[in-house]
Amino acid sequence: MPVTHSFNSRRGNGAPGVVPGGPPGGELSEPPPPRLATLPARDKLERLLRVAKGHKKALILTHDNPDPDSMAAAVALAQLLERRANMEAHVGYGGIIGRAENIAFVKVLRLPISHVSQIDFDDYDLFGLVDTQPKVGNHSLPAKLEAHIVVDHHPLREESLQSPFADVGGDFGATSTMLVEYLRAARLEPSEEVATALFYGLKADTRDLGRETTQTDVDSYLWLFPRMDKSMLAQIEHPELPARYFQLYHTAFERAKVYGTAIITDLEEVYSPDMVAEVAERLMFLEGTKWSLAFGTYRNQLYMSLRVKDRRMNAGRLIREIFEDYGGSSGGHGSMAGARLPLSGKAAQRKALKRELVNRFKEAFGVAGERPVSLLCAQDT
Repeated sequence: MPVTHSFNSRRGNGAPGVVPGGPPGGELSEPPPPRLATLPARDKLERLLRVAKGHKKALILTHDNPDPDSMAAAVALAQLLERRANMEAHVGYGGIIGRAENIAFVKVLRLPISHVSQIDFDDYDLFGLVDTQPKVGNHSLPAKLEAHIVVDHHPLREESLQSPFADVGGDFGATSTMLVEYLRAARLEPSEEVATALFYGLKADTRDLGRETTQTDVDSYLWLFPRMDKSMLAQIEHPELPARYFQLYHTAFERAKVYGTAIITDLEEVYSPDMVAEVAERLMFLEGTKWSLAFGTYRNQLYMSLRVKDRRMNAGRLIREIFEDYGGSSGGHGSMAGARLPLSGKAAQRKALKRELVNRFKEAFGVAGERPVSLLCAQDT
């Protein structure tokens, strides 16, 4: 039997708040508005519950190799559906949870999430995607299945509008903020674990409210602060780290090259795909840096992560433009983005592909003519 987790044991008191009068089977009598994200939270909540009405069991999926923002938002959405739509709801993910902080995040908060290998999709009649969108390609919802619910703070992709409920592309720095809005509209008090998850998800995705933060993010942060557990948060933010973590950073720094205002590093084989994003984030702290690019391979797939400080650039758009000629999946927004590309062929072909991609990024950064300097030999500005 597949292993799943439910939120039934954490149900609050009070009757489910399903909006009456919706048609059976969760089908809306009218198509969703093109910009659901612009509606007030209460209106969005009502539409969400109308879509859920008539269904019995929901599966909410994060993006593959999920980060805290994706997991927190998915768990909160599942809890909301259980308490207000009177249905069983589970959370699933593809890929791996590899970073020490993310492992501690799930363990310390005892988050009820399952790997898709333990899930039988035939058991569910309602599917949701959180912090990702249907045609992005970085999630594990089978192509034959429809995403009834899509909640994501990244830029709207037109294909998402085919879903009965698509709250995408609003003015939020984190998807966790969006779920806080839903909880508050539903007058639901999250458990300490879920509040802590949302707080850390919001905090991590906005880099302590310092990156692409809106007033709604700040309001959600302040609303969550007295509800979350500071001791659990400390355990998540300061976990013990495996030796391979330091070995990976040794490789990252040793292979990093500085091209004027850009820094690029090849991590080679990584033990966890999300370490690529962590390294790209860390390299942005180098004095004088406007762009950072990190890439590495994991199970015959190339992962690239981009960070941008120059406001004239849009990381999400740039990485999609570069990768559209190569396939794979890509996504992101203003200052951060990532891509994943299956690798095939011999070692020489893979090396040539990496070199070609890096050259395209260097051209976009405006540093193609810069002479590379090893990070370990670079001089302070």
